[in-house]
Amino acid sequence: MTSHNMTWISYPSKSQPFTSQEEIEAVIASQNIISRFMHCYIAFFIPTGLIAGICILIIFIKNHLQNKRASLDLLLLHFTISNIIMIFLSFTVIPRPDYLTVTHLACSVLSFFFNFGYFSSHYVLILTLLTLLLERFPQWTAPCKATQRPILCVVLVLTCTFCLSLAEAVLVGTDNYQLQAHCQLDPLFAWPAYEMVKFTFGFGIPSLLQILCFTALWAKEGPAGAPALQQHIRAHPAVYVTSVTIFICRLFYNVMILFRTTLKLQRSIGTTRNELVMNIAEIVLFCESCASLVIILFLYKPCKDEVLKVIQKCRRETRANNHLEIAETAPTHQNGSQ
Repeated sequence: MTSHNMTWISYPSKSQPFTSQEEIEAVIASQNIISRFMHCYIAFFIPTGLIAGICILIIFIKNHLQNKRASLDLLLLHFTISNIIMIFLSFTVIPRPDYLTVTHLACSVLSFFFNFGYFSSHYVLILTLLTLLLERFPQWTAPCKATQRPILCVVLVLTCTFCLSLAEAVLVGTDNYQLQAHCQLDPLFAWPAYEMVKFTFGFGIPSLLQILCFTALWAKEGPAGAPALQQHIRAHPAVYVTSVTIFICRLFYNVMILFRTTLKLQRSIGTTRNELVMNIAEIVLFCESCASLVIILFLYKPCKDEVLKVIQKCRRETRANNHLEIAETAPTHQNGSQ
């Protein structure tokens, strides 16, 4: 149980007074870099991601009311809500290069909701990939019947997500709930098992399932009459582009999570450089949530069609206004000439 005693751990930038000039300069440089990353994220990614997420929700609700429901709408609606939750929780990076100061209990609660969105978004994306795979190979009757009930699939994902998030909240630690601490959404003071479970169930297994789906899609020929592979991918670019984006961003983040676990097992707090890269990885993870929503808005066909309709409507209104202005100014010139 020695690994469960995390009272010794602290951030390198908060650990002790620095004596040498090099250490002070390293801390200042690290804080400047993370501050710039944070400001760029807040200025560009958060507004873009939230606007894209709200637009997707409006489009899905409108299509639902008009009975224009596509087969993937429910799954991507779940994915959108999960990413919006993560974007709202990403406001905890605003104090950077400092950290949010709350009790251990409050930090555990924040971590629970963060993990809920984190696990939920990845697992529902796997379910969406599986649905598209079975759309191409309808002869796999048993899995096809399961994916034809998307509400049941979503409930199953939510149940698994809740259980994993609850387990992670326990692994944050069950002691010292009343003490104040510097809080990240993946708390530094969590037990090493926290990061191991998160890597295994939040990245390792989902990424393996992603790879299997892509391998089956590329390696197996479609049945007679099925569209060509390129045509199938062009029909659903949003899901495949989002899958690649999630894999790349979460790979970087999870590598840093594992590295932090290694430091904990060695009873080392690391260096300010390690702290900097972990902070950058966290912001990259949040950027991925924003980027995924933008990808869905502009590449998922029902959303893209609505966006094009709005753009065309705005153009028509602009042209109509221009014609009205020209029509109003023409008689004025004629009267003036008389």
